[in-house]
Amino acid sequence: MNRTDRSGRTFREGISVPRWSRGFAGGIRRRSGGSAIEFAILAPLLLIILTGVVELGMAAYQAMQAQTAVEAGILYAIQNGVTSPTAIGIAVTNATGTPGLTATPTPLVFCGCPSYTAGVGVVSQGANCTTVCGDGSKPGTYVTVSAALSHSTIMPYLKLPLPATLTASATVRVQ
Repeated sequence: MNRTDRSGRTFREGISVPRWSRGFAGGIRRRSGGSAIEFAILAPLLLIILTGVVELGMAAYQAMQAQTAVEAGILYAIQNGVTSPTAIGIAVTNATGTPGLTATPTPLVFCGCPSYTAGVGVVSQGANCTTVCGDGSKPGTYVTVSAALSHSTIMPYLKLPLPATLTASATVRVQ
């Protein structure tokens, strides 16, 4: 039933809805498709950005796996000596359990003399250090361990400038 108030306006009995809110609710209904259109325009862009972030994260993770494997090879060389570069390489490949990780190139054992300007100067290959350094000191035994991991992209059409092979390398004096 409709009733009339003192000012002569007609309204229904029960819960009354203010006139200003009726227009507001109608406005929301009229604009409800706008959100869907905005989402449809922005969703692909956000998905591409998310995919790029995931791709860079995977590459960073794989690079850390290669560095961790190199560190494991260095630790093996320090603890067990450098008599077997093959065993050092096996320690590198078994360190992380990451498929496709290789100790490339084979760990290199050499004798060298430290220098402030040139780093470590190679005196001879192998662990037999009989040559004397330029300053008269005995050369130290060094080992260089390297690891390589082939990186495959999740979404190749993004054309991110990532290396196809991630590498890590470290050189340490063991004696």
